Amino acid sequence: MAAISASAQCLTASTFSGNAVRQSSTTTRAVSVSTKATAKFTTWMPGSVHPKHLNGSLPGDVGFDPLGLGKDPETLKWFVQAEIIHCRFAMLGTAGVLIPEALTKAGLLNVPLWTEAGAADNLYSFTNFGTLLISQLILMGFVETKRYYDFKSPGSQGELGSFGGWEAGLSGTGDAAYPGGAFDPFKMSQDKKFFETAKVKEIANGRLAMISFAGYIGQTAATGKGPVENWIDHLADPFHTCVSSNPVAVPFL
Repeated sequence: MAAISASAQCLTASTFSGNAVRQSSTTTRAVSVSTKATAKFTTWMPGSVHPKHLNGSLPGDVGFDPLGLGKDPETLKWFVQAEIIHCRFAMLGTAGVLIPEALTKAGLLNVPLWTEAGAADNLYSFTNFGTLLISQLILMGFVETKRYYDFKSPGSQGELGSFGGWEAGLSGTGDAAYPGGAFDPFKMSQDKKFFETAKVKEIANGRLAMISFAGYIGQTAATGKGPVENWIDHLADPFHTCVSSNPVAVPFL
């Protein structure tokens, strides 16, 4: 709209003065450039201003940093890595909560609620808890250590001889958050445009998953039921089965 207005001013001024035409044309270009410069930012709240340390270059950057935690560039890099890993775990976690419960409700599976799954009698039938814990610590410790080294020295985990000949699968993309290689079997990261779009979609869905999982925890604590059963109950009686009708969620009502 600003560019259209400036153009209209330019046409009006041209009937009176050649100097005015040149001046208005300059104004038109300036307004157009200014409009393009601000249009690239997507803000988390209408009217909010992007902090200076968030320039829109990060996937999913909506300018949300009210406490200024990312002002230090090195700290911001680490927060970016931490967020994407938490996003991926949260997406896996929400799928692990929803899918088994939905299949159990549909009669296709028979498993306990996610909060009770760890106490299932047949969970450790193939081993014992101590062995499972140690194995988990070793495997996760190895993977996280490799990821940390790749974060501190991008591409180092793909260097020849760094992983006993298997390093080609860990060659990476230069960013520890997107390892590529064996973790990108369909070579999707080679399409740069698609890759950048996928990054934004991943971070957006991951943030939603983190909020959702926090909701699952609160929901189960308040009702003793899983999210699928709570959803079914709400659909059956939406006005009486909701957050405002639960004495644990809203104790003063």
